[in-house]
Amino acid sequence: MNFDLKTLSLDGAAAEKCDLLAIVVPDGAKPAGGALPSLIAHALKNGDFDTKAGKSLQLYQMPAVAARRVVLLGGGDGSARATRQAILAAASLLKSPQVKRAAVCFAAPPASGAVCAAVQALAEATYIYTATKSKTEPRVLSRVVVGVADVAAAKSEFARGTALVSGIEYAREWANRPANHATPTLLAGAAKALAKFPSIQCKVMGPAEAAKLGMGAFLAVARGSEEPLRFIELRYDGGARGQAPTVLIGKGITFDTGGISIKPAAEMDEMKFDMGGAASVLGVFRALAELKPSINVVGLIPACENMPDGRAVKPGDVVTSMSGQTIEVLNTDAEGRLVLCDAITYAARFKPAAMVDIATLTGACVVALGGLRSGLFATDDALAQSLQTAGDAALDPCWRMPLDDEYGDGLKSNFADMGNVAGRAGGAITAAKFLQRFVGDTPWAHLDIAGTAWKGGAAKGATGRPVGLLVQYLLDAAAQPLAKAPARKPAAKAARAPRVAAR
Repeated sequence: MNFDLKTLSLDGAAAEKCDLLAIVVPDGAKPAGGALPSLIAHALKNGDFDTKAGKSLQLYQMPAVAARRVVLLGGGDGSARATRQAILAAASLLKSPQVKRAAVCFAAPPASGAVCAAVQALAEATYIYTATKSKTEPRVLSRVVVGVADVAAAKSEFARGTALVSGIEYAREWANRPANHATPTLLAGAAKALAKFPSIQCKVMGPAEAAKLGMGAFLAVARGSEEPLRFIELRYDGGARGQAPTVLIGKGITFDTGGISIKPAAEMDEMKFDMGGAASVLGVFRALAELKPSINVVGLIPACENMPDGRAVKPGDVVTSMSGQTIEVLNTDAEGRLVLCDAITYAARFKPAAMVDIATLTGACVVALGGLRSGLFATDDALAQSLQTAGDAALDPCWRMPLDDEYGDGLKSNFADMGNVAGRAGGAITAAKFLQRFVGDTPWAHLDIAGTAWKGGAAKGATGRPVGLLVQYLLDAAAQPLAKAPARKPAAKAARAPRVAAR
């Protein structure tokens, strides 16, 4: 879908040739002028239209208006959130087969963030998955004009919105694909495709390289699958040489059966979404390619399947992570933390300013926060605040959860340095405590997106979250002076147990 930003008053919008003209009318708007302002005023006066966010009034073939259809959308308080709600309320109209060209304009100057939110909502409302359908029914809406009174003031927001659409839809596309169409190898291909952009580089490693690095925890998860693992490394070099990068680590379990600790059959098909963290990293890099912020970013994706066969890791097995710490695998369905812990250890070589891992990690986080907010865990208060602020601004919110030391007590093991689970109570927290053992001194945050990465039921599909949050965080960080990578002493490693052999 193509977006254009254009100077449009309401009178100008009346002359815009399109199949649908949508006008966002916030509380207190008093437009003056020709046909459209008069219509809005009369509709409000007679009580036929309410400016509450989500309310609408549809009209057809109005005199003196070029668009065949006109819809007035209640813009509420005019905020970005209310604007998003207004656009989504018109989703059925925007997806109509007769609507190929649309225009969206504002009856009052848009508030900060409203233009960006409108662009994203337009894409979200009309997104259609087609990759594995024999009879494709692609998005009909091909061009949208976003009309504002001051193009110069809205230009930056508009650019951010269109870049986010590219990133979020890239993430949604790959997360929505069935597991046989999104294997670790195919996911690596999606990452390589991003390297066509001049600022992005991609490196892909296989089982032999992972074994050489000592990624015993990652290798253990991949052992039960015929699909070979892939360790994907993306780099975006937009900042100064020597600036410490931000490292994003996305869990890439392309299908999760639970392994030997197999999941129940109901809704197991949704475990194709278990690579939502990986998809979000791909989406972030797709957006960075367009926005070109002055920051260095590394993306790491440990990608594999978690399957049960004769060579699969078993409950009670002890594996040795890349850090040298040993792990008793008490539950093979707690595999995400096993692939992430080796990726976190690998990330240290970049001497990052901060690390953020993103994972559909625990059902416990869904119970705690539902599908509205992602769970946020962090060792650094400034990093946590930056992520929370970015999420609020991007309408992709998160909520900080605790990391008290006592929560880690349940990870004790009689046979290894730690177990990979600690019981049902506080499961999202104990999973984060497990990951924390591999972080060291680097500021680190963990986003548990198990409740926000996809929707079930009639609306089943990936959401593309938290691409918006992460991109906003990186843009905010790019606006701040970045420290050079600190010199670090190599961490002392524990004695290694025998490594898990690569397949």
